[in-house]
Amino acid sequence: MTTYKDSHTPIGHLNGAQKLSIAEILETVADGDIPLRFTAYDGSAAGPTDAEYGLSLKSPRGATYLATAPGDLGMARAYVSGDLEATGVHPGDPYELLRVMGDDMHFRRPSALTLATITRSLGWDLLRPIAPPPQEHLPRWRRFAEGLRHSKTRDAEVIHHHYDVSNAFYEHVLGPSMTYTCAAYESADQSLEDAQHNKYRLVFDKLGLKAGDRLLDIGCGWGSMVRYAARRGVRVIGVTLSAEQAEWAQKAIAEEGLSDLAEVRHSDYRDVTETGFDAVSSIGLTEHIGVGNYPAYFGFIKDKLREGGVVLNHCITRPDNKHAARAGGFIDRYVFPDGELTGSGRIITEMQDVGLEVRHEENLREHYALTLAGWCRNLVDNWDACVAEVGEGTAKVWGLYMAGSRLGFERNVVQLHQVLAVKLGPKGEANLPLRPWWKA
Repeated sequence: MTTYKDSHTPIGHLNGAQKLSIAEILETVADGDIPLRFTAYDGSAAGPTDAEYGLSLKSPRGATYLATAPGDLGMARAYVSGDLEATGVHPGDPYELLRVMGDDMHFRRPSALTLATITRSLGWDLLRPIAPPPQEHLPRWRRFAEGLRHSKTRDAEVIHHHYDVSNAFYEHVLGPSMTYTCAAYESADQSLEDAQHNKYRLVFDKLGLKAGDRLLDIGCGWGSMVRYAARRGVRVIGVTLSAEQAEWAQKAIAEEGLSDLAEVRHSDYRDVTETGFDAVSSIGLTEHIGVGNYPAYFGFIKDKLREGGVVLNHCITRPDNKHAARAGGFIDRYVFPDGELTGSGRIITEMQDVGLEVRHEENLREHYALTLAGWCRNLVDNWDACVAEVGEGTAKVWGLYMAGSRLGFERNVVQLHQVLAVKLGPKGEANLPLRPWWKA
């Protein structure tokens, strides 16, 4: 078997007619030992035979996906289409396989000679791009051609792509809370449901809400925060761009007898005309806004608040403020089209620059890893029902996305920050307690 010590010094003899098997190609580009068992449709294999986890490339189509989109996008295409199978893990939670690949599997850039050999070995037929799986969203250039980024029309389309999958599917994955945002755990062994309830309690308390107050919940999802606040006598308007979320939420509000206090609108937040709110909650929406639109977004929130009103922004962030905001290929094409992340420092800066005074912020990074582990458990436990609802390909997208995201939060690739700010009065008055007034 021909292997390579590095990209410049081949071990063995390479000649113009030599062709590599699929497994040999993997060994050629791998930097160090392969920590899993790999098998391919051409009969070749690599990695330890007794490895706990593995990958099996089932067809030439899968090889084309890997070759024409190297990295996470190509692997996602092959995996979602069924051309790349994972062994040793459940498709609803491939976390352990991803952990091994992320920690112990490394690649290097091949030399020109090696790349030529790989190209010849694969053949030009395998290197011609083919249509991606149907679960994949349009590329960025096509989305731009069909609508300005973060226009109302385009925002509605990308929210529809992600959230209007199936309410029944989300019920299976999210559990009774129907909450698709980071929970707040009091301990690592707390249940997902209790941790989600604790998150809403934390947001409610940070906002200092009380009966008779008015709350605007932007990007309200299935209305869990709306109903939590309404149960405590707060008058709430929630808005979501997802028609299925709004329908589900309005039904839940009516069933709880909260219609006199709460409503969820199928609406762009920019179409809310009411003002003078005591508080605004933005839980898991800033990721969809676009970093360039932060000034307008936080300016909108400030305009909706009364003097002394408070806003809590809860969103996924990067661990620094230096990297590009755009998401990677898999996330952008399969999960959050047009999604953008930046550091908590940028969010705080933008809130301050529109005149909101930041009073507190905290990072719930480890909490999101625990939340994602809980969602993956739900997906595994309800796998057959989820596949029946949305199809195996879409269910595999969710398992891959949630397990990968869990690893990202554990490895500090991404974080989750809550930022609390107040709209000051004309003389700088905030009228807030001197010290934090909530229980963590």
